[in-house]
Amino acid sequence: MPEHSQPMSEAMYYILLSLLKPGHGYGMMQRIRELSGGRVNMGPGTLYGVLTRMKKDGWITLAEEDLRRKTYAITDAGHEALAAEYRRLQRLVADGHIIEEEGTP
Repeated sequence: MPEHSQPMSEAMYYILLSLLKPGHGYGMMQRIRELSGGRVNMGPGTLYGVLTRMKKDGWITLAEEDLRRKTYAITDAGHEALAAEYRRLQRLVADGHIIEEEGTP
């Protein structure tokens, strides 16, 4: 799969990370908070908006649904997109080595 032309939003990245284990909305919000060390607190509006888009793009699927909740899972395409974004972020950090070389705080 080619690298994505557009960077992934932080919300998309953390949702896909959280779905490495299938989950439902509230559980995803908690997992995202844990994965980010409390830095990212995603609200339901953001979460469900992004879930809708990612489902349309084929990055996630509805794994299970009952009367109370929907459980989502990442697809192979979602795994590929997440891995591509991870590689992109790694390149950004590596390119930033100049900050350390310059002694910039």
